[in-house]
Amino acid sequence: MSPARTRLAPSPTGALHLGNARTFLLTWLWARSRGAEVLLRVEDLDGPRTKRGAVEQALEDLRWLGLDHDGEVVHQSTREQAYRDALDALATAGVAYPCVCTRAEIARAQSAPNEGDDGPRYPGTCRGRFASAEEARAATGRDPAWRLVVEPGEVRFEDGVRGALTLDPYEECGDFVIAKKDGQAAYQLAVVVDDAWQGISDVIRGDDLVPSTPRQLLLYRALGLRAPRFAHLPLVRGADGRRLAKRHGDTRISHYRELGVPPERVVGLLSASAGLGARAPRQARELVSAGPLDWAQIPTRDVVFSPAELAWLEGR
Repeated sequence: MSPARTRLAPSPTGALHLGNARTFLLTWLWARSRGAEVLLRVEDLDGPRTKRGAVEQALEDLRWLGLDHDGEVVHQSTREQAYRDALDALATAGVAYPCVCTRAEIARAQSAPNEGDDGPRYPGTCRGRFASAEEARAATGRDPAWRLVVEPGEVRFEDGVRGALTLDPYEECGDFVIAKKDGQAAYQLAVVVDDAWQGISDVIRGDDLVPSTPRQLLLYRALGLRAPRFAHLPLVRGADGRRLAKRHGDTRISHYRELGVPPERVVGLLSASAGLGARAPRQARELVSAGPLDWAQIPTRDVVFSPAELAWLEGR
């Protein structure tokens, strides 16, 4: 039987802050408290949005917090051939097709009146329209993206934190993009290919990614791969209820490091917010000794750090 294995997957499109640091801490603790492996993968496919030095900063922040990992660091930017192979397999199986539609065209389509977090639902305009990317390019003068065929039907899965969930990707997004028009793999395809390749048994991430899970399950099925278990953790939000961002002040881990805040205070605040003891300075390793982390211990409500809690963090 393969060992339980999860991963930390920072993206260099932004700095590590209290929100994603909390998710990484709980992911790491879940693994270390039950003898599972925790791998580290840098999701650096979004080249134009990658910030200079962000990869090195994220890795240093994780080390500073005491979150170690097993094996070598994997960079998605080195895995392009694996994504191309997966796309070729899907195209050959007839479950992926080239698409030249723009977002504006999709939004104008009469059958796509609703717009979700990822934009308007795709109405299937290009499904069956072109036999190949070359044909699409020759007919329209546009470089095509690639979409996965999504048939009607709900997708059900058991979430480690939220319990049984049922979503309908056909109604929510329709055929979704798995490769961009520049040929680069989209997030949904890349993460499925890499999680399968790395033998990830448990995917632990923020609950803003719940809508991605049924899409990824469809990809696992289409590629003939075994899907992992999923656990989606509540997000850290600002006092306005929105996901933690620059507008809520500087909550970057590097900012607290520059202020001279000890890592134990950051770990203490984050672990207390997850119901893992009273708020007090503690090392990440101390949390492991409490025994295996059970998701039933974790509050399911979103987290909002009060001014008093942030003042405690800074020692004020």
